[in-house]
Amino acid sequence: MRVNLNWTVRKQFSGWQAKLGRAIAMHADLDLDLCALYELSDGSKGVVQALGNAFGALHQPPFVHLDGDDRTGASSSGENLSINLDHTRYLRRILIFVTIYEGARSFADLDATVTLQPLHGAPVDFSLGECTVPSTVCALALITNTGNDLVVQREARFLVPDRGVSPQRTVDHAYGWGMNWTPGRK
Repeated sequence: MRVNLNWTVRKQFSGWQAKLGRAIAMHADLDLDLCALYELSDGSKGVVQALGNAFGALHQPPFVHLDGDDRTGASSSGENLSINLDHTRYLRRILIFVTIYEGARSFADLDATVTLQPLHGAPVDFSLGECTVPSTVCALALITNTGNDLVVQREARFLVPDRGVSPQRTVDHAYGWGMNWTPGRK
């Protein structure tokens, strides 16, 4: 299974500044991050994300791998998260989510799309620009192992972190992962 995040940087102008002849570009340094919380069948938990260089692994636990960190949106391939379905018996649940690392205070009006490509079936697209709240983290899909199959549940849930709370901790709390978080950087 593959998940792709792609975005383009658009110049946006505020109306009053444009009238004065001083157009201010916004989102010029927009950096979004594709992430996944995982829980394995043995109870171990973690995160796959560029922050902290936690890129995961495809052929050993957690069987989830992030291919890199697109820091500008300029890459045509974006960021890609792969889940190795040959090892589903080791997976209990995976939560796919996107965070704004820098360059915007909300997903609202951003030109960003996440595409989830299941092994069988049509791709599922998420347009992050449809956000209507001041959200810096969006839970996209919850993948749960039922014992017979992996079930993908579309979430598309924009979360608003409390002041001083990281997007990762916010999504963890909303889905009851129960991990301990420390500040990190790229």
